Amino acid sequence: MKPVPDHAVNRLRAWRKSISTRPFLARGGTLARCPACQLREDWCACEWRPELKAEAGFCLLMYDSEPMKPSNTGRLIADVLPDTTWAFLWSRTQPHPELLALLADPAWQPYVVFPACEKEPARLTGEVTLAPGKKPLFILLDGTWPEARKMFNKSPYLDGFPVLAIKPDTLSTYGMRVANSEEHLCTAEVAACVLEVAGELKAGQALQHWFNLFSSRYMAGRVSRFPSADEEHLCEALAAIKEANVASPAC
Repeated sequence: MKPVPDHAVNRLRAWRKSISTRPFLARGGTLARCPACQLREDWCACEWRPELKAEAGFCLLMYDSEPMKPSNTGRLIADVLPDTTWAFLWSRTQPHPELLALLADPAWQPYVVFPACEKEPARLTGEVTLAPGKKPLFILLDGTWPEARKMFNKSPYLDGFPVLAIKPDTLSTYGMRVANSEEHLCTAEVAACVLEVAGELKAGQALQHWFNLFSSRYMAGRVSRFPSADEEHLCEALAAIKEANVASPAC
């Protein structure tokens, strides 16, 4: 176990817990977990957590109790890209002032990331095209699929932004929740795809590896079995990413 990373999702999680009037009873809540990676203590993966820098930014709009769920994968994005990930609780009528300021910041070009099959075809795009001097800010709606759809349909402050539709090459490996469609990826998987679309290949690969290791160990913890032997290549890949980042840190 390592100290809890100081990033946007963990700060939001701590704040959300502080205002709760009763304990949050998540599935698997009685399991002793590493406070940093939220995995079973004896299968902690903190040793392999990569931390990189990227030009792309992520804005996570999280549905109410989502930050407190051990299974939440939005946290993995902030694990890997702590300097360019922001997290806010979603509100239909009272969005956080810092959220609105971020969306209006001229340094960023926001895209709402959402499946093409849903609606709003006039806003859809499959490419990231930036104006001079702009960096992409990807808005991810973090919750269950019904919750994400509600956030998409009932957030008027997002209506003016293009919708980036991701078409995954592979089906979701996320076994912790059941999606309504095979094309529906979890938040971290979507972010990894988006990073590749934006040309951030190293960050995308690091996030995908980190998600795969987290998912494998989380599922093993749910059924009380040992992590898969197939994890060895993930640990080796993540160790290599961390070593390369130490040798040539991003400016």
